[in-house]
This record gives sequence, C-alpha cells and structure tokens, in this order.
Amino acid sequence: MRPQEQKFIKTNIAGGKPMTVKFNVVERGNPAHPEWPKKYYPSIQSSGRVTTREVAEMAAERSTLSTMDMMAAIESFLAIIPQQLAKGNIVELGDFGSYWLKTTSDGVEKAEDVRANQIVGVLPRFNPGKKFRDVLKTLEYAKSTVASEPVPEPEA
Repeated sequence: MRPQEQKFIKTNIAGGKPMTVKFNVVERGNPAHPEWPKKYYPSIQSSGRVTTREVAEMAAERSTLSTMDMMAAIESFLAIIPQQLAKGNIVELGDFGSYWLKTTSDGVEKAEDVRANQIVGVLPRFNPGKKFRDVLKTLEYAKSTVASEPVPEPEA
C-alpha cells in the first residue's frame, strides 16, 4: 500500500489516529508433535466489545440515518446473511468482504462413496474486501503490559 493510501485510511477511516492493537504473549505447543518444545507467540488482546446499538450509533453519526434506522438495517443484515448462506449463496458486501460456508467432514477413500452424513459441521467464513484489508495493513502493534482478562460472554 502506498503511503498516501495509508494516510487516507488513517485520516478518513481511523479518525486520524494511529490504530494500535495490543497483544499478549502466549505459549503454544504443536498438537501434532507434543514432544517438541513449546514456542511463544503474539496473540491479539481484546480491548472489549462493541454492541449492535453502539455500532448503529457510530454509523448513524456518519450518515443521514437515525440510530433506530441503522439498528433496523443491521438487524436486516443479521437475518438476511445467514438465510442466504443457508441457500448456498456467497454473500458479497463490496469492499467490506464476503461470507460463505465451509464444511468440516470425515473423508472416504473413493469419490463415489461421499455422502451427506459425512458432514459433521458447517462454519461461516469471512474474506475481507480491499478496503477492509487496507485498514488492517495500517495497524500498529504494542505489547501489552497487563495480562488480559477473559472477555465476558455477551448477554442473550
């Protein structure tokens, strides 16, 4: 990414501030080789959660829609995206990215022996679009000086 693109993203998307993501250090072993020595890796530290309402309020500030209109739009997305994925569609949201479904399954020796009952799970997948990836390229990282607390599960 060119420097002027990074400046544009930081100014127009990040509010002109560098976006610094904190990370913790975690020790991990190789599950395939538990006898191998463990290594240390950076792991992104959550700084909290943002609710649907908070996202709607932030989006409303950038548009001509009210917070309630934005909430309705987000709720529509939350209904439409899983519905379209269940129909087998890839949901493309422009520069934001695309969603699709991926299966986890048990394998068999021959193609003709593949059956639906081998599918043991389905997972939603997300591929960020160009603008989304561009924002990620501008992130800066800082090692956390505080151990992260587990983020509480959202209330139902």
